[in-house]
Amino acid sequence: QVQVEESGGGLVQAGGSLNLSCAVTGRTWSLYALAWFRQAPQKEREFVAAVGWNGESPYYNDPMKGRFTITRGTVKNTAHLQMKSLEPEDTAVYVCAAGRPWSSSGYHSENEYNYWGQGTQVTVSI
Repeated sequence: QVQVEESGGGLVQAGGSLNLSCAVTGRTWSLYALAWFRQAPQKEREFVAAVGWNGESPYYNDPMKGRFTITRGTVKNTAHLQMKSLEPEDTAVYVCAAGRPWSSSGYHSENEYNYWGQGTQVTVSI
């Protein structure tokens, strides 16, 4: 069984930074792509960033480019999301997902990820 666990998150003032981490545990002999999605109240879940399983460059949703950085951890099937210059609009539950997308466009799609964490709250105050 595969489990996805997030850590980090919390409350930060606008302009501040936060780091999130994701770890896939269990039957993880495969290398997974790891992605972050987020869902704000009364909004649909949206793609944030992903790190590939096949050596590709990271993928970002356009609004996050330049502010968020996703990296693969040194431990297999872990990833870190560094978030800078946070804005109140970044307030959401951030969820990590694991999967093996087969196309670059697939990385942005929830359907390409098989395993999901419970999420961690990020709140950015004015």
